[in-house]
Amino acid sequence: MAAEGEYESILCVKPDINVYRIPPRATNRGYRAADWKLDVPDWSGRMRITAKGKVAYIKLEDKVSGELFAQAPVTEYPGIAVETVSDSSRYFVLRIQDGNGRSAFIGVGFGDRGDSFDFNVSLQDHFKWVKQENEISKNPQGAASGPKLDLGFKEGQTITLNIGQGKKRDKPRSQGAGGSVLLPPPPKGKMAPPPSSTFSNHNTVPQTGGPEIGCLLDLDSSNSNTVVQSSNPSTALWGDFSTPASSLPPTSRQQHTLNWGQF
Repeated sequence: MAAEGEYESILCVKPDINVYRIPPRATNRGYRAADWKLDVPDWSGRMRITAKGKVAYIKLEDKVSGELFAQAPVTEYPGIAVETVSDSSRYFVLRIQDGNGRSAFIGVGFGDRGDSFDFNVSLQDHFKWVKQENEISKNPQGAASGPKLDLGFKEGQTITLNIGQGKKRDKPRSQGAGGSVLLPPPPKGKMAPPPSSTFSNHNTVPQTGGPEIGCLLDLDSSNSNTVVQSSNPSTALWGDFSTPASSLPPTSRQQHTLNWGQF
């Protein structure tokens, strides 16, 4: 049992627990919750699991006053102090004991499967710790007695560190959204002047007439078509718009008539 002077720790608290009277087990097939009167529990309260030393205590207490109804000391799990039923994961059989050494078996049940899961895990964790404590107490110097790993330098042993001598990696070229490589911008400088206007006109234009015709030809020097100007400036500039249709040769008038007749 627990030694004097050891502190008591709380492992788990569940606010709702039902207690049932169970019939004696006739065979070794195990307990079944279906044999109990699940609709009419004999007592309801809260459960508190504590640990003092290596022993766990399952205490059934009143919800309001906290008065102890019964408790079940557990020295090992799974064991005879806590047994599961064969037809449900929410019901267990506890062996309760009083201060005089008398014991009895009762059935307990949780309304939620999560509560029964916490009940199981809290007992498993406690007795896992008890097992580790027992192994350490049997061989307290077991870890220190093993071979030690010597990580020190031997006599005359040196080590070389290369810091900051790695090769510089070329920076990858940035790529556009489509995966194409973006070329760098051209160097800054003056742009080349446009080609001279004398090379844009490949045909010679015979100039006739006065100086006004020469000015007009200079303005139209970018046109590659040959323009033949007449000796009369006004006739050369506006003759195409002022010539009546009657002055056209008969062939031209017939051609215009055929073109419009097609529409």
